[in-house]
Amino acid sequence: MGPTGSGKSNFINKLTGNKEESRADGLKSCTQGIREFTVTLADGKRYVFVDTPGFDDTYRSDREILFTIADWLEKKYRGLVKLTGVIYTHRISDNRMSGSVCKNLDLFGRLCGDGAAQRVRLVTTMWDHQKPGNAGLWEKRVSQLEGNFWEPLITLGARHEKFLNTQDSAWKIVNGLVPACATLVDATRKSDEANAGQALLIQEEMVDAEKKLNETSAGKALYSRFQRVLLEQKETLKQLANGLAEKDPKVAENLRAEYGKLEAEIQKAIEDTERMKIPFGRRIALFFGRKKTHSRKIELNFVPVALIDN
Repeated sequence: MGPTGSGKSNFINKLTGNKEESRADGLKSCTQGIREFTVTLADGKRYVFVDTPGFDDTYRSDREILFTIADWLEKKYRGLVKLTGVIYTHRISDNRMSGSVCKNLDLFGRLCGDGAAQRVRLVTTMWDHQKPGNAGLWEKRVSQLEGNFWEPLITLGARHEKFLNTQDSAWKIVNGLVPACATLVDATRKSDEANAGQALLIQEEMVDAEKKLNETSAGKALYSRFQRVLLEQKETLKQLANGLAEKDPKVAENLRAEYGKLEAEIQKAIEDTERMKIPFGRRIALFFGRKKTHSRKIELNFVPVALIDN
């Protein structure tokens, strides 16, 4: 997972040996749906890598993207498939954390939850674009990421890794997730090998707690953000219209017309937020509902790693 252009598809291409050209510095999203790539090694181990669209997709809204990702995760979890690891990519060449990057990181954290943090790898990309004079600056950015934006995830067990845009570098990151899985399996083999994987928070919420998507942590955050942005837009237009009314009546009239359109969108956002609220009876049922358990074993060599297209 990660922002558009952070090198996610390129990472998968390096792992799979796919020659498909993928520009990590592009402005448009390439992947419109979920894509799975299977790699079988000489020793028989089988890996499945998953490519999904990012929340800042060029063509679809964040709500559509969340539904697509959540639907895939829910189906896999119901099929007793858990993730061995989740990789989040970030361009080390970026000199600031933009609003869209912060939004991606926030939704990523809400999708994964605290319990899955130890299986998260925060991967910085674009190191092959580094110039000799940038070495100190880019290392300073790593320290800022680890000490500020990524600090909550790292505290919970996530780790930072550098991707050097080579196949060896990509596999080193993935293989760093596999031994942890194997250790866990050895410790729990007698009880349940299904513990080899890790459920994400959104999977537990939608399957075990039987919540609807808009009742999940990620869903609530997305709807709340949507409503807040619209309200901010409304206030901005109101101020512009009032300030320009005397100076340029025609411009002010156009702004007021746009203001009216936004009011309808804001009302829809408010209605979406209201639908998101859980009725009291349902809250009680969810609170006291038992967590379901799965007894079927998972093939240990099946190692999905969630990634998103650049």
